[in-house]
Amino acid sequence: MEGDSNGGMLYHEVQESNLCAVHCVNTVLQGPFFSEFDLAALASDLDSKERQMMLEGTASAAVSSDFLSEESHNVSLGGDFSIQVLQKALEVWDLQVIPLDCPVAEAAQIDPELENAFICHLHDHWFCIRKVNGEWYNFDSLNAAPLNFSKFYLSAYLDSLKGSGWSIFLVRGNFPKEFPISSSEASNGYGQWLSPEDAESITKSCNLTQAPSQRNTMSQQPALTETDLQLLSDMEDEDLRVAIAASLMNSSPATASAEVSTPKTES
Repeated sequence: MEGDSNGGMLYHEVQESNLCAVHCVNTVLQGPFFSEFDLAALASDLDSKERQMMLEGTASAAVSSDFLSEESHNVSLGGDFSIQVLQKALEVWDLQVIPLDCPVAEAAQIDPELENAFICHLHDHWFCIRKVNGEWYNFDSLNAAPLNFSKFYLSAYLDSLKGSGWSIFLVRGNFPKEFPISSSEASNGYGQWLSPEDAESITKSCNLTQAPSQRNTMSQQPALTETDLQLLSDMEDEDLRVAIAASLMNSSPATASAEVSTPKTES
């Protein structure tokens, strides 16, 4: 039987400045594969290609002038990157980023638990939901640790996000199987490797020390609805109900160089 990826460890990045897009890409890949400089370089390259296409295309001179006058269409002054930048970064590892409402993603809409990763975006914040070693986690960088939740609640959770205005993207392909944790690139200053037990312990500790009012006002993810509460009440497993409630109430989105040895991949 094949062993767990990265020795069973989870890779999580805690929010640094406005680098949530970097954190999102790296937690999808489960390792510090990209830095903000890598994504900025991809954004600059995309800007150059887009401007060149406008100059060579059939667009009117007025439209081209307006387009060329913009600073960048792929990274803001605040550090927020476009979905095209995230797509380019993940393409380096042969991964596709597909809007969840796209026809090709219809199967994922029906059975999302059969997939491996989703990217979520609202306003200036990115985060990923990732399956690691058979378990689903919310790797939002605004959380101190990844939040584990049941695959049975994944579909309802994604629907709640979409209903609250979040854009959801499916990630498909051969995900990196291993990152050389012992290498000098295993940490970028805001990333950390955690065992599932450590992640759970950190989350419980944060829940105990953080006032409920703080959790509710900070969160921009959907709160528990009557339907959610009914679903939770119908579940027989008390521990599962507690874990799902904690995941929804405490998640708060607000807001690498790829030159490493070729890793194994997981399907």
